[in-house]
Amino acid sequence: MTELRQPYPPIAPYESGMLDVGDGHQIYYERCGTPGAKPAVFLHGGPGGGISPEHRRLFDPARYDLTLFDQRGCGRSLPHAGLEANTTWHLVADIERLRERAGVDKWLVFGGSWGSTLALAYAQKHPEHVSELVLRGIYTVTRSELQWYYQFGVSEMFPDKWEKFQAPIPEAERGDMIGAYRKRLTGDDPVARIEAARAWSVWEAETITLLPSPAIAAAHGEDHFALAFARLENHYFVHDAWLEQGQLLREAHRLHGIPGVIVHGRYDMPCPARYAWALHKAWPGAEFHLIEGAGHAYSEPGILDRLLRATDGFASR
Repeated sequence: MTELRQPYPPIAPYESGMLDVGDGHQIYYERCGTPGAKPAVFLHGGPGGGISPEHRRLFDPARYDLTLFDQRGCGRSLPHAGLEANTTWHLVADIERLRERAGVDKWLVFGGSWGSTLALAYAQKHPEHVSELVLRGIYTVTRSELQWYYQFGVSEMFPDKWEKFQAPIPEAERGDMIGAYRKRLTGDDPVARIEAARAWSVWEAETITLLPSPAIAAAHGEDHFALAFARLENHYFVHDAWLEQGQLLREAHRLHGIPGVIVHGRYDMPCPARYAWALHKAWPGAEFHLIEGAGHAYSEPGILDRLLRATDGFASR
């Protein structure tokens, strides 16, 4: 059996700062690796997740000039958990601002989970600026996907975790869990807001890996992280991420000619594999890897191995 690839050693950014993108938002960004090497941008999950030093380790620092950033409202970006002027298309415009600031015509776009949604939206709007795509945990944010995770589907696999997710919501409101959570996450009661944010965030943390990960659950339960994560996810999902139903699959023809790799866990709970399969069918030019014995998280060994092989493979292009 081939040995699984391991992440690159930790590296520090060679540049970091805040970029004013208008609308009252400033986004935190950093650049890592070798200035002038192959340009790439990393799009984190959520919405609302934020970047971490571990994300830098997915790219060979000797061969990549990597841009990472906290999307509007999360991580170190300001205002924290802000919902105004925060849509998919604002984020697509932010990616373009960062590309122009980096002074590159094309770059590799890497996105996982919500990051795959954003990567697809960006690539379909600006295909001329995408050299390659690496996508993990495909999420197209259709209502059926949202219902599967937040109403009925994953609830059948994790009844104990689902009970905790339901706990902050009165029984009479449980027919629309996303709507019920929105009332609490945007309401005036700070105690109810934090309670809802923790429950929303921990529900995801406890269902994204094939086997339990106490470390992920602990991080998602921290108040500062949970508030942005829950408010932004819920905000985007209430609005169908400002996408028409089926838009990202319907517009997949716009990816023609862009080399790509799709990596998806067989037992991915938040993002059912059928959507990754549908993208594979709509974009046959991309490599497709359905990873056995894996859930959703990029850190699961089989998924991580394939992602590293993808960035290594594109490094010499």
